[in-house]
Amino acid sequence: MTEFSSEEKAILVQYVIKKYENEEAVTKKLGTILSERDIQRTIDTLIGTQRVRRIGSETLQNNTSHTELPTLLENLKPIIDSL
Repeated sequence: MTEFSSEEKAILVQYVIKKYENEEAVTKKLGTILSERDIQRTIDTLIGTQRVRRIGSETLQNNTSHTELPTLLENLKPIIDSL
């Protein structure tokens, strides 16, 4: 697995949430590049900083009313496109 910084992990998670709002789908898609622990920790951090919100028990959504989606870094574009 490639090592990503916490900011890169957060950006990856936010863009995958944008594509697949279901938490299970997000975890499954990211499972090939991040550990489940990293995924859950990043989701919890994003919720705690109000960049992501939980809608119901299974749905995640970027909190664009609170903060804008970060710019997708060049090194992360191929990863997001392949998911």
